[in-house]
This record gives sequence, structure tokens and C-alpha cells, in this order.
Amino acid sequence: MNKFDTCTSFHISDGAYRGRLVRLNDVINTILTKHSYPLPVSAVIAESSVLAALLASSLKYDGLFTLQTESNGPVSMVAVDVKSDGTMRACAKFDEEHLAKSQRLRKCEGEIEPAPHLMGEGHLAFTVDQGPDTQLYQGIVDLQGKNLTECALRYFKQSEQIETALQLFILPPQGESKNWSAAGIMIQKMPSKGGKENPEEEIAQEEWNQAQIFMHSLTADEVFNADLSPEELLHRLYHDNKLVITESKEYKFGCRCSREKLLKTLRSFGEEEIEHLAENGKITAECNFCSEKYVFDKGEILSH
Repeated sequence: MNKFDTCTSFHISDGAYRGRLVRLNDVINTILTKHSYPLPVSAVIAESSVLAALLASSLKYDGLFTLQTESNGPVSMVAVDVKSDGTMRACAKFDEEHLAKSQRLRKCEGEIEPAPHLMGEGHLAFTVDQGPDTQLYQGIVDLQGKNLTECALRYFKQSEQIETALQLFILPPQGESKNWSAAGIMIQKMPSKGGKENPEEEIAQEEWNQAQIFMHSLTADEVFNADLSPEELLHRLYHDNKLVITESKEYKFGCRCSREKLLKTLRSFGEEEIEHLAENGKITAECNFCSEKYVFDKGEILSH
């Protein structure tokens, strides 16, 4: 099996705690090579993508999971889509001048910073769309925290009320390499079968604390070691905790844009808007996610 671009699901302590380990490589690099993002923005995309994969993997859905931020910082928007078949795409909206100015003020020009520093004030939203005949599910949390991990944990604490531990990693290009990697591990405490009055709750809490300590012992060197499989990494952490690997899922890049979809969108515009957008009788549209360009004749848009 692949060692990267996968999500490995597991549980420990007879199912009392469940977890996910995600490692991304080719997916991240395909996403980033379709854009010319500065290093700090690429880092935000990489970290947001692995977080989205982790969160999506914890849900049962048939359709589309989207992680999206909207904020007032230099990186004003990040969007990551994860389809239930493992197809992923991502993009960001940023102001280059605002980014340079804010990094100059912090004396860290061109350096990787915690994502919230570049996003500023705003919110982080998670959406699950399973199609036109289903109810849209959405969770929202303020972008508050020293890093993206803290923002996500606030969501679980406030909205899901599931005890969750999370650790995210990114590995930027080293030397002359242009290769990025990103990874993350998440464990969650399942509701006690005996309820709040369960006499074994104190023991379970001790096990939960131990599980978190083991999770946080995972290092970047280990998680990005291509010689180690996900199973080997998890065995190192939880071999004494009744580890059971339950599932493995693969990820790949894929964009949902098409000429037909964009044409339908353009045809929803008024004639005056079309005239304004047209140049020499043609309109060029570019997908924010994959940078694919589509050219339309003004006549084919107005002829519907």
C-alpha cells in the first residue's frame, strides 16, 4: 500500500478511542504546482489540506466536505474540498502587498508562520454537502488560537463536544527540492457506554491522557520518514494499547471545474455584465482551484 497520500483509521483500548493518521505528498504538490503562491501561503494551504483530510475522514458522508476560512488578514480565504472518493483540491486568496507588509512588521519576511497570523480575524467553516436532496451540514468557529490546530480543537470543544487531540505537521521544500509534505494525527475519546456515572470513568481518563501523550510523542522526522508505513508509525505509538487498524483510504488531486459548469454560470449574468467582461468578443474564465483557463465567445453565452 502507499505510504503517503493516505488516511489510516485505527482504534485503541477496545475502541474507547478512535484515531486517524494522514500523510500527504503528491496531492499537496499537485495543488501547489498549479499556483505560484509565496512560501508562507503554500504552508497555509498544506496545513489546511491535511486538516481537511483528517476532519473529513472522521465523518460518514457521500459527497463533498469543504473546509473554508474567511478573514481580514493577508490570506483572506482558504478553501479545501475533499470528496468522499478521496479526490482533493485547494486554493487560497491573498493580498501580496498586505502579506509583505505584515511580515515586515513581524520581521519574518518570506518565512512560514502559524496560519492564524496570516489569516487575521475571521472564521473557519466545515461543510458537508451530500447532494440536492439532503440537508447541508455546517459547523463554524472563530479563528482564535496560536495555530490551526487550536482553531480546530475549539470547534470540537464548542460544537461537537467530543474530546479530541490533534497534531499537524508540514515539511516545506528542502534545499533545491520543490517537494512539500504534510501530515496529521487525530485521536478522539468515544462516549462512555456507561454514561456519566460509569465507575470506570477515572481509569478511562487516565488512558485518554496516556493516549494523548503517546500521540504528541510523534515527531516530524518520524511522520515524514518514507521508509515507515502508517502501520509501523501507529505500532510505535500504540502497540501496548490494543491497536487495531480499521481502514485505509487514498487521496488524489482532482478538480470539479468544467467548461459546461462555467458556461452555465456565465449565462446567469445579465447582458450588461457580459458586455463588460468581454474583450474582443471573448470572455476568459480561470478556475481558482486548478488554474485551468476556458475561453467563451460572447455569442454562445448570450444565445441561450
